[in-house]
Amino acid sequence: MKKQRTELGPDCKMHLRGVEDTVYLLSGKWKTIIISHLYFTGKMRFMDLKRQLEKVAAKTLSKELKELEMNNLVSRTQNNTMPVTVDYELTDFGKSLHDVIDTMSKWGINYRKELLQNGNK
Repeated sequence: MKKQRTELGPDCKMHLRGVEDTVYLLSGKWKTIIISHLYFTGKMRFMDLKRQLEKVAAKTLSKELKELEMNNLVSRTQNNTMPVTVDYELTDFGKSLHDVIDTMSKWGINYRKELLQNGNK
């Protein structure tokens, strides 16, 4: 007996496409964390961001920042200093992720509490 195939309506398809697009843009271990740091601290130089994200390799941070810049979530400003310094900050489009990041944070806090209360079963 074959299972009946469920067709998704246009609203559902659009919703799922939105989730897929968001996951694609934020994929990777560090992108969401980088966006969070830039949201709460504002403009940051590369090395300051690297110090905040102790566990990320400089090469990885550079790659993630380039991808975020390419997707118009982060802007990069090269300063006219010696040695050259570079600032990163969220674009308005990047700042629009605040509600997404805030919801993820609240969910993560609740999840951690749940794990601790249940003894990590």
